[in-house]
Amino acid sequence: MGKLSATTLYASSIAIVSGIYAVSSPLIAMIRAPAMTDPDAPGIGGWIMLGVGIVVLLHGIALLTPVSASLRRTSGPLMVVWAAIMLLNQLLLAAVPGFGMAAGPTGEMMGSPMASGTSWDAGMVAIAILMLASGLIMINRGSSDAAM
Repeated sequence: MGKLSATTLYASSIAIVSGIYAVSSPLIAMIRAPAMTDPDAPGIGGWIMLGVGIVVLLHGIALLTPVSASLRRTSGPLMVVWAAIMLLNQLLLAAVPGFGMAAGPTGEMMGSPMASGTSWDAGMVAIAILMLASGLIMINRGSSDAAM
Protein backbone atom coordinates (compact mmCIF):
# COMPACT_ATOMS: atom_id res chain seq x y z
CA MET A 1 0.00 0.00 0.00
CA GLY A 2 1.35 3.39 -0.98
CA LYS A 3 1.32 6.53 1.06
CA LEU A 4 -2.20 7.85 1.63
CA SER A 5 -2.91 11.31 0.27
CA ALA A 6 -3.88 14.21 2.50
CA THR A 7 -7.28 14.27 0.78
CA THR A 8 -7.87 10.60 1.60
CA LEU A 9 -6.80 11.04 5.22
CA TYR A 10 -9.03 14.09 5.59
CA ALA A 11 -11.99 12.27 4.01
CA SER A 12 -11.42 9.24 6.22
CA SER A 13 -11.41 11.34 9.39
CA ILE A 14 -14.64 13.08 8.36
CA ALA A 15 -16.30 9.76 7.53
CA ILE A 16 -15.22 8.14 10.80
CA VAL A 17 -16.41 11.06 12.94
CA SER A 18 -19.66 11.32 10.95
CA GLY A 19 -20.26 7.59 11.23
CA ILE A 20 -19.68 7.53 14.98
CA TYR A 21 -21.96 10.54 15.47
CA ALA A 22 -24.68 9.08 13.23
CA VAL A 23 -24.56 5.72 15.02
CA SER A 24 -24.46 7.18 18.53
CA SER A 25 -27.64 9.27 18.28
CA PRO A 26 -30.09 6.41 17.58
CA LEU A 27 -28.25 4.10 19.98
CA ILE A 28 -28.73 6.65 22.77
CA ALA A 29 -32.42 6.91 21.82
CA MET A 30 -32.72 3.12 22.11
CA ILE A 31 -31.01 3.10 25.50
CA ARG A 32 -33.37 5.81 26.74
CA ALA A 33 -36.44 4.04 25.32
CA PRO A 34 -38.92 2.78 27.90
CA ALA A 35 -38.69 -0.77 26.56
CA MET A 36 -35.32 -1.89 25.24
CA THR A 37 -37.13 -4.14 22.77
CA ASP A 38 -39.25 -1.32 21.29
CA PRO A 39 -38.25 -1.29 17.60
CA ASP A 40 -39.77 2.19 17.15
CA ALA A 41 -37.60 3.81 19.86
CA PRO A 42 -35.35 5.82 17.53
CA GLY A 43 -38.10 6.32 14.92
CA ILE A 44 -37.63 5.77 11.21
CA GLY A 45 -35.23 8.71 11.01
CA GLY A 46 -33.09 7.15 13.73
CA TRP A 47 -32.99 3.80 11.96
CA ILE A 48 -31.94 5.55 8.73
CA MET A 49 -29.16 7.37 10.59
CA LEU A 50 -28.03 4.14 12.26
CA GLY A 51 -27.78 2.35 8.92
CA VAL A 52 -26.07 5.22 7.13
CA GLY A 53 -23.78 5.78 10.11
CA ILE A 54 -22.57 2.18 10.02
CA VAL A 55 -21.90 2.38 6.27
CA VAL A 56 -20.13 5.76 6.59
CA LEU A 57 -18.00 4.50 9.49
CA LEU A 58 -16.98 1.41 7.50
CA HIS A 59 -16.22 3.63 4.48
CA GLY A 60 -13.98 5.86 6.61
CA ILE A 61 -12.13 2.86 8.03
CA ALA A 62 -11.75 1.34 4.55
CA LEU A 63 -10.06 4.53 3.37
CA LEU A 64 -7.23 3.78 5.82
CA THR A 65 -6.64 0.30 4.42
CA PRO A 66 -5.28 -1.08 1.14
CA VAL A 67 -8.92 -1.11 -0.07
CA SER A 68 -8.51 2.66 -0.39
CA ALA A 69 -6.81 2.25 -3.77
CA SER A 70 -9.83 0.44 -5.20
CA LEU A 71 -12.18 3.13 -3.83
CA ARG A 72 -10.16 5.94 -5.43
CA ARG A 73 -12.72 6.85 -8.12
CA THR A 74 -15.88 6.11 -6.13
CA SER A 75 -15.04 7.45 -2.68
CA GLY A 76 -15.90 11.10 -3.44
CA PRO A 77 -19.26 10.31 -5.06
CA LEU A 78 -20.06 7.89 -2.22
CA MET A 79 -19.38 10.61 0.34
CA VAL A 80 -21.71 12.94 -1.55
CA VAL A 81 -24.41 10.25 -1.48
CA TRP A 82 -23.95 9.60 2.27
CA ALA A 83 -24.08 13.36 2.97
CA ALA A 84 -27.20 13.78 0.82
CA ILE A 85 -28.96 10.94 2.69
CA MET A 86 -27.98 12.48 6.03
CA LEU A 87 -29.18 15.93 4.98
CA LEU A 88 -32.44 14.58 3.56
CA ASN A 89 -33.03 12.63 6.76
CA GLN A 90 -32.42 15.77 8.83
CA LEU A 91 -34.84 17.69 6.61
CA LEU A 92 -37.48 15.00 7.17
CA LEU A 93 -36.80 15.05 10.91
CA ALA A 94 -37.44 18.80 10.89
CA ALA A 95 -40.49 18.68 8.62
CA VAL A 96 -42.34 15.48 9.54
CA PRO A 97 -43.70 15.32 13.11
CA GLY A 98 -42.65 12.11 14.88
CA PHE A 99 -40.29 10.98 12.08
CA GLY A 100 -37.46 10.49 14.55
CA MET A 101 -39.12 10.82 17.91
CA ALA A 102 -38.99 8.13 20.55
CA ALA A 103 -41.78 7.53 23.02
CA GLY A 104 -41.01 8.79 26.50
CA PRO A 105 -41.48 6.90 29.79
CA THR A 106 -45.16 7.88 29.93
CA GLY A 107 -45.81 6.71 26.37
CA GLU A 108 -45.98 10.28 25.06
CA MET A 109 -43.69 11.62 22.38
CA MET A 110 -40.57 13.21 23.83
CA GLY A 111 -40.66 16.97 23.63
CA SER A 112 -43.69 19.16 23.41
CA PRO A 113 -46.32 18.70 20.70
CA MET A 114 -45.30 22.09 19.34
CA ALA A 115 -41.71 20.92 18.87
CA SER A 116 -42.43 17.45 17.50
CA GLY A 117 -41.40 18.51 14.01
CA THR A 118 -38.08 19.93 15.16
CA SER A 119 -36.20 16.79 16.17
CA TRP A 120 -33.42 17.47 13.67
CA ASP A 121 -29.83 17.63 14.86
CA ALA A 122 -27.79 20.74 14.02
CA GLY A 123 -24.54 18.84 14.69
CA MET A 124 -25.49 16.17 12.18
CA VAL A 125 -26.35 18.83 9.61
CA ALA A 126 -22.95 20.47 10.12
CA ILE A 127 -21.11 17.15 9.81
CA ALA A 128 -23.12 16.19 6.72
CA ILE A 129 -22.29 19.54 5.08
CA LEU A 130 -18.60 18.97 5.87
CA MET A 131 -18.86 15.46 4.39
CA LEU A 132 -20.57 16.88 1.30
CA ALA A 133 -17.77 19.42 0.85
CA SER A 134 -15.16 16.69 1.31
CA GLY A 135 -16.85 14.48 -1.27
CA LEU A 136 -17.03 17.34 -3.76
CA ILE A 137 -13.34 18.13 -3.18
CA MET A 138 -12.48 14.47 -3.75
CA ILE A 139 -14.49 14.45 -6.97
CA ASN A 140 -12.90 17.68 -8.18
CA ARG A 141 -9.29 16.97 -7.19
CA GLY A 142 -9.29 13.19 -7.05
CA SER A 143 -8.70 11.14 -3.90
CA SER A 144 -5.23 10.12 -5.03
CA ASP A 145 -3.63 13.58 -4.68
CA ALA A 146 -0.12 13.51 -3.29
CA ALA A 147 0.22 14.66 0.30
CA MET A 148 1.16 18.30 0.51
